[in-house]
This record gives sequence, structure tokens and C-alpha cells, in this order.
Amino acid sequence: MNRIQIVIVLSLAFSASHGQEQTPTRKFEPVSFSQVTITDGFWKPAQDKVATITLQACVFQTEIKTPRIKNFEKVARHKGEKHEGIFYDDSDVYKALEAIAYSLNNHPDPALEKKADEWIDKIAAAQLPDGYIGTWYTLGGLDKRWTDMSMHEDYNGGHLIEAAVAYYNSTGKRKLLDVAIKFANHFDSNFGPGKKDWVTGHQELELALVKLYKATSDKKYLNLAHWLLEERGHKLAVGYTWTEWKDTAYAQDVVPVRFQKEITGHAVRAMYLYTGAADVAALTGDAGYMTAMNNVWEDVVYRNMYLTGGIGSSGNNEGFSKDYDLPNEQAYCETCASVGMVFWNQRMNLLTGDSKFIDVLERSLYNGARDGLSLSGDHFFYGNPLASTGKNMRREWFGTACCPANIARLVASLGDYIYGASGNGLWVNLFVGSNTTIKIGTKEVPVSLETNYPWEGNVKLTVQPKTKTRFAVHLRIPGWAQGQAVPGDLYVFDDKKPAPFTISLNGKPIDYKMEKGYAVIDRVWKKGDQVELNIPMEVKRVTAREELKQDEDRVALQRGPLVYCVEGVDNNGKAWNLILPDDAKFTTKFEKDLLDGVVTIQFQSPTIQIGKDGQSISTEINTITAIPYYSWCNRGQNQMQVWLPKKIKDLKINY
Repeated sequence: MNRIQIVIVLSLAFSASHGQEQTPTRKFEPVSFSQVTITDGFWKPAQDKVATITLQACVFQTEIKTPRIKNFEKVARHKGEKHEGIFYDDSDVYKALEAIAYSLNNHPDPALEKKADEWIDKIAAAQLPDGYIGTWYTLGGLDKRWTDMSMHEDYNGGHLIEAAVAYYNSTGKRKLLDVAIKFANHFDSNFGPGKKDWVTGHQELELALVKLYKATSDKKYLNLAHWLLEERGHKLAVGYTWTEWKDTAYAQDVVPVRFQKEITGHAVRAMYLYTGAADVAALTGDAGYMTAMNNVWEDVVYRNMYLTGGIGSSGNNEGFSKDYDLPNEQAYCETCASVGMVFWNQRMNLLTGDSKFIDVLERSLYNGARDGLSLSGDHFFYGNPLASTGKNMRREWFGTACCPANIARLVASLGDYIYGASGNGLWVNLFVGSNTTIKIGTKEVPVSLETNYPWEGNVKLTVQPKTKTRFAVHLRIPGWAQGQAVPGDLYVFDDKKPAPFTISLNGKPIDYKMEKGYAVIDRVWKKGDQVELNIPMEVKRVTAREELKQDEDRVALQRGPLVYCVEGVDNNGKAWNLILPDDAKFTTKFEKDLLDGVVTIQFQSPTIQIGKDGQSISTEINTITAIPYYSWCNRGQNQMQVWLPKKIKDLKINY
């Protein structure tokens, strides 16, 4: 079959799929961040840090320290000036704006909003009359635009759209939204069925177009997102170049999306692709995408995910290598990839109503992603290893600066991930102190959560309907509380015992049924009804499948959703000279003055000491302190390990 025949076949298939009635398949919809007020003792301080410190760092780096904003100013001046920086730098401006949009909802700041409006004016002034916007080609040669699919024009545009929708939803201002619509229309005028082919080099535009569709109700944006997904895996884009792609697997372009079964290539690209595919599947009822998403998800979670929820072990391609290749000290685990895991797993949960996806989301959120942002709010990790000899450090910024604004927008938009609602039900996915109002039929029902999670396992859900109202509360029971470390058996708890959780209503035991990991309570609710979930917070020993050779004869610790590590600063400067015996007993305590307040784990361990002569070795028993993984390296560079050896032979005492 030649290229023309392939194009005809695909065009017919695409047209046929769009001729069918679109049947939304989501089980419920998320409650928007703009409708959720977070009061949580764990996340509210983090959001405040993002609002007052992280975003100021982003503004300083974007506007003063680097030429990102200057490039937009240069375009508007029309004086033939040269572009400074990297071709994808525009995206960092947009991600920062998106984070600002979310933060303004949580933490109103007139000065920050004024700064965002100034940036938006400069962005609008840099848009060409035909809708194109991109400082790299506008300053460097418009004749080359849309000729190289790896140059991130569409990636930048996708982040523009995401920022525009978020800013409109948060402030009601639509100037940036109009810029985004004009760009999307420009793209649509050039690409699509019967027009030019295009395979995005760095996926992002697909999921962004779905957001634009929801904001505008214009189905051409949904259709365009669907078309972009259909373009992959056919080698159709003749005449274009890919200067950055290592190979087609690098950008998930080996086979069509609906036939993909394995995770490959660049981790962040993959997460954005599959988030967009799940969005399109939910809105179109495309069964092929649904099947593919489940197959790829299992390949990630069952064979290619770190205990922290991080993904992408290899620095060579910023992504995946081969199954079960999960080194600890060399783990790449980009912060943006963990952020992408949150995005994708949320969509999979909405698509299926299965809480296993929130189990993974929670793991990535509290560990792999949260680790990317320092407790001070102004230093960052790009990669997130699970072991360190003391060489790793948090940095103020990066040449490729995707991670700072990405983790900022995730923390600021946390309200998007807590609740879900349908016409007859409420879903509680994350245990984050907060309040919101959901709509049940025509009735509005105020809802609030009180908890000291993740330090304690007590969660109180209060509903306040004005009049008695029947609906179902779907209260997520975390997989870790049911004795399952992760879906599948890549990691397992040694004891495999569920925590003896209890559920009560107004202080009395209540009947419920379990559905896909949720405790479902379907009843007539009255004002002030309170459901209380109590989960014992036990320290769990975790072991890995034998295929994970790097974790052989090693054990990790988890308490609630948090993975723990041993850091040298708490243990006489060493983290590589100890073992975790099979019979170790654990004690825990909350230390309010340590690392902004954390629960630590203590246990007795044989540790190896090297004498002053550098040769003699002695063994002594010491009390070892473990801290939550996300909090490591906030007190300077030092040793760290997540996976601790069970036998002396596995020690590396030369560190």
C-alpha cells in the first residue's frame, strides 16, 4: 500500500469514527480546582510556598535571569532581533502563567495577577495576524515554521492553551484565551484530514485541545486532538524532518496509538500522549484507545515504575529502557514525568471508575512529584534518584526549565484531584483537608474533609444538604490499606495484611459495599451527616519482584502513602553502612521541628564502622532514623537510600 492509499484509508476511518454519535464514557467528572478550598495541614503550606516563593522564582528566572519574556518583546518590536535561548523556552512562560492562574484561586495576589496580565499583553503582541505564535521561528525565520516536527511549536502551543484555559477559569479574563483560540485555528487551518499530515514531536497539544474544546464547546478542537492521535505510527509525514528524535520509539510513533501495548521512549512525551488519548477516549467512546490505555498502563505499573511512582529510569532518552530496569542511584525519574503520571492516572480513573489509578496517582503525587520541589519552595530536582552517595543537590533553576513551573502548577491545582461528582454520586479520591460544593441533580450539597493525612489515617467527611437528599458516597480505600503495595506485584508488602480500617456514620458502624476500591454508601443524607474513615498507619516493609535485580535482598519502608528513606544527616553522616534486619521493630513519632514537621521511623540496625586506620572494621548497633522520601536533600548534600540491604554482604561501606 503506497502513501496515498494509506492516507485515504485513514481519512475514511477517521471520518467514519467522527460520523458516529459521540458517547461520553466517564464515570464521573472531577470537581474543578476553582470550586475547592484547601485547608489541609500538609498541602496548604506547600500551596502557600508556591504562591509566595516558587512563583516569584519562576517570574524572576523567566523575566530577569533568562530571556524568555524578552523574546516575546523582541517579536513585538519587529526590529529583526535574534532569538535567545532554546526553541522550547516559550512553554516555560506558559506553564508559569498556568501555575499563577491556579495559585490566584488559592492565594489571591493583585501584584502577581498584574504581572501575569503584563505577560499576557506581551504574548498577545507577539502573535502574528494569521494566529501563529512562536518566538523561535518568528525571530529566526518564518519560512522554516512547521517544517520540523521535533521543534516543539505544537508543544509550546499546547502549553499556551492550557495556560489560557486555566487563567480564564480562575480570573474570567479571556485575552489569553483569545490568543490560544487564534493559534488553535491557525493550526487547524494547516493540518487535519485532507490537509497536511503532522506528528507532534513532543506530545502536549492533544490534551490541550481537549481542554480548549471543553472551554469553548467547539468540537473541531476535539476532532483535531483525535486526528493528531490517529496520525501516530503510520510514517505519513513525508517531507518533514525530526532533528531531535532518537528513533520513532522515542516519541511513541512505532505503531498507531490504538495498537500500542508497551511503554517506550521519552517518559514525559508518553505521559502527555496517553493523557490526551484517555481524554479523547472518554469523550468519543473510542474502544481502541480504551484498550490501548489499559495495556500500556499495565506495562508501566507492572514492570516499569519505581516504588516512588517515578518513571523513566534512563537519562539517555529521559525515559524507558527495558522491563524491570530500575536502578536506584542512576534513576532518572524526571519530576515532569511524575507530574504526568498524576495527569494520566486521573484520566484513567475518570474513564473507568477504578480506584487503582488513584492509588498510583497518590504514590506519584506524594513521593516522585513532591520530591521535585524543595521545602523552601525555591530549589528543585530535575531527576529524582532513589539512592545517593552525596553528589545530588537541589538547584535554583535549569537550562531546560520544564520542572519548576510544572511542579508548581501541579501543587497549585491540587484541588482538581480530590473530589469527583456525577448526577447521583460523590467520589472522594484524595484525603486532603478541604471543602467544596457538588451538584446532585438540581441540589447543591456542601462537602468538607477534615484529616491529618498523611501523618494520621483518620478522615472525616461531612455533607451538608439543605434538605434530605439521596446519593452515593464513593469513599476510596487506598490499596495500601487493603494490603496491596501497588496494583500488580512489582512491589509487595512483606506481611500482605490489610490494615483493619473502619468506617462509621455519625459515630456508629455503617454498612457499605466495595466497588473497584471504593466503599460505597448509598443512602438519604441529611445536613451534618459525617462519615469517618479510620486507617491504622502501620510501617510496612516492601520487597520487589525478583526481576528487579537492583533491589535483590533489599527492603524499603512505607507508611501510609509515603515511601521512606534513610538520609546521612540523621545517621552520623552515613546511609550506606547499615542493614535493615528481618526482625527489626519500628517506632514512629511526629517531629514538628524537623523538615516542616514529619513522622519519622526509627529502628535498630547493625552498622559497619571503619577504623581510623582505614582498614579495621567493627560492627555496632545503632538507632536509625528514616524520613519521608520527598523531604530528603533539604539540609544539604548527603547520602541517601530508599532500598536498604538485609544482609551485610550487600553493604557499600566505602562511601
